[in-house]
Amino acid sequence: DRPDRSFTPISGEGGLQQFAKFSPDGTRVGFVRDNDLWVVDLETREEVRLTEDGSDTVINGTFDWVYEEELGLQDGWRWSPDGARIAFWRIDEAPVQTFRYDLTYADLYPDVESVPYPKAGQPNPRARIGVVEVDGGEITWIDTGREPDVYLARMEWAGGPDQVVIQRLNRHQNRLDILLADVETGGSRVLLTEASDTWVDVDDHFRWVGGGERFVWSSERDGFNHLYLYARDGELVRRLTEGEWVVSTPVGVDEAGGWVYFTGHRESPLQTSLYRVSVGGGPVERVTPEDGSHSVEMNPQATVFLDEHSRAGSPPSMSLRDGGGEVIRRLVENRELARKLDDLGLRKPEFFTFTTSDGVELDGAMIRPPDFDPSRRHPALLYVYGGPGTREVTDGWNGLLYLWHQLMAERGYIVAVVDGRGSGGRGTAFKNVTYLDLGRWESHDQVEAARYLGSLEYVDASRIGIWGSSYGAYLTLLAMMKGGDVFRAGIARAPVTHWKFYDTIYTERYMRTPRENPEGYRRSAPLNHVDGLTGTLLLFHGTGDDNVHFQNSVQMVRALQEAGKQFDFMLYPGKTHAIRGLESNLHLYRMMTDFLLEHL
Repeated sequence: DRPDRSFTPISGEGGLQQFAKFSPDGTRVGFVRDNDLWVVDLETREEVRLTEDGSDTVINGTFDWVYEEELGLQDGWRWSPDGARIAFWRIDEAPVQTFRYDLTYADLYPDVESVPYPKAGQPNPRARIGVVEVDGGEITWIDTGREPDVYLARMEWAGGPDQVVIQRLNRHQNRLDILLADVETGGSRVLLTEASDTWVDVDDHFRWVGGGERFVWSSERDGFNHLYLYARDGELVRRLTEGEWVVSTPVGVDEAGGWVYFTGHRESPLQTSLYRVSVGGGPVERVTPEDGSHSVEMNPQATVFLDEHSRAGSPPSMSLRDGGGEVIRRLVENRELARKLDDLGLRKPEFFTFTTSDGVELDGAMIRPPDFDPSRRHPALLYVYGGPGTREVTDGWNGLLYLWHQLMAERGYIVAVVDGRGSGGRGTAFKNVTYLDLGRWESHDQVEAARYLGSLEYVDASRIGIWGSSYGAYLTLLAMMKGGDVFRAGIARAPVTHWKFYDTIYTERYMRTPRENPEGYRRSAPLNHVDGLTGTLLLFHGTGDDNVHFQNSVQMVRALQEAGKQFDFMLYPGKTHAIRGLESNLHLYRMMTDFLLEHL
């Protein structure tokens, strides 16, 4: 109660309760309790249980590990616009094998943790979409087709209380169907299909226009992600954007003004700006004129937005702006932080481009030492992430990682990052070149980047290192093992060492299954290239990593030992993929720093 600032419990029972949401009229609250959906009347406090089968393996209204991690889904239910029904996901994990691991080995006889985790080529969870009236009763199950092994990647009400729209993705993830379903009968039909020779990305790019009469959709069908306007029946009305540049994300529709707002990279893959285009067609207008990176959150009417803006080497500021981009109020300017950073004498990243030996131009950024002397030869450290569709070379603030790289620059290192093939922001051909062959071109381009750095008169080509986390750790291993003697030292933090160890949705999107692509899996696995390691390696991993399992590093340790390779290894008991915690991070970065000072 806001007037007297009091809190009143509205749920009378215990259990794990999550994703509570008011009904559209504010008279009820729906929530998930112990994997079942419930609704409580705020006046009478009467609770109604809408699903009855929630269990350790059946999940209603939320998601399992792989849907959450790889499709970005957590909240798995939606109020209808009139508040009369709820549409929800039901996930059945019964087919999924359980991965077991110990976190800390702290007990005399340790208990193991476990999580249902479908590894590449293994059975997936089964998903359904149901609709139920809020007073209870029979559930209407939506007909999502005869193919059982699919992903129901997105679901929303279709601009009214009678239909829902569902994004259905086949297991190969090269066909995405948009379904329009009737909530009374459960019948559905396909509005449109996106198909690819490689894969189709799933995003939150569906936006209703005109009260549900039309919708905005994004597609990479011409090689660059752009916006298209469709009628409700799936007929194309018009194309809204075009050109050899990439739309990132639609962020709002101003119905009254007739504008569609979106972020993108029209000026440069290094920049992210907010743009708008008329629903009726016409030129694209840039709304945020400042160079750099803009992260935007719009109000539901798309008339005002929060704009978080940063530049490379400059911390973010935040402003409230109107739909035309005019600043209404500056909310956070971070002047004090910027001043302190200036007082520290930090060097701003410098952008560069170079051309690989096979003729591909790549973007990069480097930080030089504060006392940089071009007549001296400096050691160089190359940072890599490089996962499909990601970008690291951006004109934006990079937080803690930027500060550690500044520390290494202070110690005399040239610190660089290069976006190789497979990165986002440059179109589908550049991004999807990795299909069925993860690691090949990404690691190749990091080796090319190291050779380019070594060709600079102020870089010591015999003292080049590489490091990365997760996918970047995977590429670090491949680059060191396949790049000859280019890298003197490397650090790999929580790497995938064979794609058979990783989950279905992510891995099969790019590699298909081990049975369908055995040579690709063999060729892409660092475990199969340990004989090529020549530089000094530091490997570390958290034992509680439920994403890239500790199993990956254990198998790498075994392979390195069997190959007679010496290396450094550190584990972090109980720590997950990000190895969070102040003490752990201080230990980790100190170890990384000392390792590089000794070996590079």
